[in-house]
Amino acid sequence: MDQVNASVVPEFVLLGLAQSFGTRIFFGLFFSLFYVGILFGNLFIVFIVIVDSHLHFPMYILLANLSLVDLGLSSTTIPRTISDLLTSCKVISFHSCMTQMFFIHVMGGVEMVLLIVMAYDRYIAICKPLHYLMIMNSKKCIILVIAAWVIGMIHAVSQFLFVVNLPFCGPYNVGSFYCDLPRVIKLACMNPYKLEFVVSANSGFISMCTFFFLITSYIFILVSVRQHSSTDLSKAFVTLSAHITVVVLFFIPCMFLYVWPFPTKSLDNFFAIVDFVLTPVLNPTIYTLRNKDMRLAIRRLSRQVLSSREFI
Repeated sequence: MDQVNASVVPEFVLLGLAQSFGTRIFFGLFFSLFYVGILFGNLFIVFIVIVDSHLHFPMYILLANLSLVDLGLSSTTIPRTISDLLTSCKVISFHSCMTQMFFIHVMGGVEMVLLIVMAYDRYIAICKPLHYLMIMNSKKCIILVIAAWVIGMIHAVSQFLFVVNLPFCGPYNVGSFYCDLPRVIKLACMNPYKLEFVVSANSGFISMCTFFFLITSYIFILVSVRQHSSTDLSKAFVTLSAHITVVVLFFIPCMFLYVWPFPTKSLDNFFAIVDFVLTPVLNPTIYTLRNKDMRLAIRRLSRQVLSSREFI
C-alpha cells in the first residue's frame, strides 16, 4: 500500500449506523430527539445553578460544569451523525476528523477530572462536614474547575500530536460513525499492535485507574460513615448513588472502547451511543430527581415564573 503523509490525506470514510433509508430516518429521529433532550436538560441545570442563589455552592458549581462538558461531548459527534444519517454522507475531511478527536478527548479528560473533584467534594461534605466550607470554598472550587480544563487540554493535545503526524495508508475507512483513536490508528502505515498498545496505555489505563479510584473512594466514604451511624449510612448512600451511577455510565463504555482487545462494530457503536447520547441525557435526570436541593430550586423557579405571569 502507498504511504501517504497526513497533510495530504483528503478524507476518511465513516461507517454509517444504518444502510436502508427507513433505518437511517429512524436513527436520525432517535439522535435528534435525544440531542434536544441533552441541550435542554444540561442547559437547564447550568441556568438554574446560575440564577438560584441557594445553589451557589461548590457541589452545584461542579455539577453545572459537568453539564457543560456533557453537552460539549455530545456536540462533538451527534450533530455530525444526524447530518450524515439524513444526507447519506459517509465522508469526513482529515481536518474535521482530527478536530472531532481533539474535542472528544478535551471533554473526556475534563469530565474525568471533574468526577474526581466531585468525589473529593462529597468526601469532605460527608466525612468532614464541620470543615467543609473551610476546605471546599468557592475559590478553591473554581481553581479545581480551571485545573480540570487545563488537564483535559493537555490530555487532548498529547493524543492529537500522537495521531496527527502518523503516515496513513488507503483505504481510509474508519469503520465507525465518528472519528476516534482506536479506529483511526488502524489506518496508519505502521504496526497496529504497537499503536493500539499506546492508546490502551494512555486513554485505556487512565480510564481504568480513574474508575477504580472513584469506586474505591465512594466505598471508603460509605465504610467511614457506617462506623459512626447506620442512619447516616442510608443518607450517604442516597447522596452518593447519583454520583456512582454517573461514574459507571461514563467509565464502563470508555474502558470497553479503549481497552477491550477484541472490538466489534456492534459493541463499538453501542458503547459510543451510551457515552455520547444516553449518559449526557441521563445525567440531568439523575441529578435533578435524586437531589433534594435541585428539586427545591426547580419548585422555586416554577413559583417565580407563575407569579410573574399572574403579575402580567
